[in-house]
Amino acid sequence: MNLGFTMNKDQLDGLLALKLVADKRNFTAAADELGISPPAISKMIKQLESRLGVALLSRTTRSTSLTEAGERFLNQAGAALDQILAALKDVGAYASKPSGLLRLNLPLFSYPSYLAAMITRFLSKYPDVSIELFFEDTASDVVEKGFDAGIRDSDILAKDMVAIKLFGPIRFVIVGAPKYFKKMGRPKHPNDLLSHNCLRVRVDDDWIYDKWEFEQKGKAFHVQIKGSLIVNDAVQALNAASDGVGLMYVTEDVARGKLVSGKLEMVLDQFAPTSDGYYLYYPRRAQVQPKLRAFIDHLKAENGPSTPMSGKSAEKHHG
Repeated sequence: MNLGFTMNKDQLDGLLALKLVADKRNFTAAADELGISPPAISKMIKQLESRLGVALLSRTTRSTSLTEAGERFLNQAGAALDQILAALKDVGAYASKPSGLLRLNLPLFSYPSYLAAMITRFLSKYPDVSIELFFEDTASDVVEKGFDAGIRDSDILAKDMVAIKLFGPIRFVIVGAPKYFKKMGRPKHPNDLLSHNCLRVRVDDDWIYDKWEFEQKGKAFHVQIKGSLIVNDAVQALNAASDGVGLMYVTEDVARGKLVSGKLEMVLDQFAPTSDGYYLYYPRRAQVQPKLRAFIDHLKAENGPSTPMSGKSAEKHHG
């Protein structure tokens, strides 16, 4: 059905201006509401009247009122315009202060050891923001999956992202339970792991983490390990190591509690490699919304200033 009328942005602006003038009976008050000048709001309404071919407002030097046509129009369209104005005000508030749902993608290991306390303090500081934490280990496409940002170890940092360092460096170590070492002995060199039961973690459908990295005299090398247990949850793998099932490759900070308690012991310490640390990353071309900006500023305040990486400088950490 063709009504013989199409609406562009200027006409919608005119309709909203008309509604505000009618409500406030004053051009200046309506202009203040829209953040424009009274002449500008008057021009919007005159353009709308010209387009419709009918006067909608009756103006005198002392007052402003609706014409019969204006009253008839707003009786039918006023409720819809009220909804639009309310939505504009709501989204304006959303854009100006931290609010809404902040969706973060991160490895489970990083949460209790590094982030839990900081996120708790952030939520207390910004009560209008809620956070959804989605735990996975692979370097995810946060844009495709609908996340605002991700947190990853620098070694698997996603490409084409702005990356802001949160903490680090971090150290990767081999741990096992005392009863495992009593039965199987202690490896003296990473190559000795070939005769040990090593716990493997499935990161995603196509990736099992079974090439453990080490360093010797500043040079990195890998050992292709094997073992009787594969899990898709690194926390459960660490628990299995505590139970004496096998050896686990893990960050030292994550294992610290079990190391201090004696449930786990460290081996091959002299070969332990280090990573630059954990980074918060988000799309390079994305507009940073207030909720994410507030989260970034909060983390910086707790960890100290950090230099962002983007483009090629971020790519060099993609393993």
